[in-house]
Amino acid sequence: MYKKFNVAIIVALAFGIGYSVNNIAISDTNTMVAVVDTTKLITNSADVKNLKTEQQEKLKQIQKTLEKAREEISKETDPQKAAQLEEKYRDEINNQKIAMDENYNRKVKELDNKIHLAVTEKAKQLNYDLILPKDIVFWGGTDITSEIEKVIK
Repeated sequence: MYKKFNVAIIVALAFGIGYSVNNIAISDTNTMVAVVDTTKLITNSADVKNLKTEQQEKLKQIQKTLEKAREEISKETDPQKAAQLEEKYRDEINNQKIAMDENYNRKVKELDNKIHLAVTEKAKQLNYDLILPKDIVFWGGTDITSEIEKVIK
């Protein structure tokens, strides 16, 4: 019985010492935290501005196709041919829209990857342990948005 009691005390002391050493080791770390304003990066990005212009041009093309379709369908007197024209233009407009959406999604993904890569490389270069979006941080962290902007432009 006395041996079991001694073993229990030794185990408790070992646990207490180990826990204390662990807390001391953790409390001495100096975590470097930075924030990045992703909204600003996206808003000021030349890629986003080019993408918006490109999207507007594609919307104009779709609008022209739609106007052409209305004109041709309204001139057609045969209901069967009018239905065929309508189907033809519906498919053409749908294909244009699908192509526009796929292009948009691909370019947004490329931009997202470009920003992610720039943030990762800058974090490693400046020895940051953690990078957070600025809009979720109330206080603290070094703002490195301008440094990331230089990289992605």
